Order: sequence, then structure tokens, then C-alpha cells
Amino acid sequence: MAFAAGRKGVKSDINVTPLVDVVLVLLIIFMVVTPMLQRGKDVSLPNAGKIEEDKGADPLVLSMTSDKKTYIESNLAEGDALETGVKEAIRKEPNKRVMLKGDSSLTVGEVRKIMGRVRNAGAKGVSLAVQEKQ
Repeated sequence: MAFAAGRKGVKSDINVTPLVDVVLVLLIIFMVVTPMLQRGKDVSLPNAGKIEEDKGADPLVLSMTSDKKTYIESNLAEGDALETGVKEAIRKEPNKRVMLKGDSSLTVGEVRKIMGRVRNAGAKGVSLAVQEKQ
């Protein structure tokens, strides 16, 4: 509260400048952080009628884009780098879950091939990421 010059009593005007400052800072923070929330590469996920949400531990995210390139999180994994990266992640955390985000334009055979390579690297299972039908 502030005292008005020349008047007695308390000034009843609200000073909104600090509120605007805080809101703008929060807006900037959310604008910067939001793109970082998505893990893996951006792919067009296939639609599914019913999905099961797994609220377990944080998974290792593999992405397979429409041009058939495979990524571990956001890092390109060509050749044996896929198995090496998965083995390293499982060595650090033996019960690490693996989630595969495959582009909807890929065939089942192409996705199964990557799933097989991940299983050969030591993963106990591979979850598939899908998008719920609207």
C-alpha cells in the first residue's frame, strides 16, 4: 500500500505492473520449456481405438521416422548404434522400459524389424506409441 501525496489515507488504486511482469516471465518460461517436453523425434503416430496408459518408470524413447531412420531419444542411431545405445541404457537401468514411436506411414514389417533388434539388444519388451482416435 502506498500513501498518496497531498491526500490523507491509503491509496486505493491497484498497481498491476508487478502482476504483468510476473505473468510475462511465466509465459516466456512456458514457451521455452514446452517444446522440450516432447521426447524423441516428431512422428505421425498411428491411431488406435483403445489405448492402455502405462504410468511406470520413464521409458527409453525410440523413434522411427517416415524415411526409416531410427533415433534413440533425439540422437540418430544408424547401423549397430541402435543395439549399442539400447544395451547401454539397459546396462545402466536393468528394468528400463523401451517405447517405440513409429511413423504411421511405415509397414508392420519395418517396425517389427526394429523391435527385433531392440529385443536382441536385451530389452524385455517394447511398447508401441499410438494416438487415440478422436
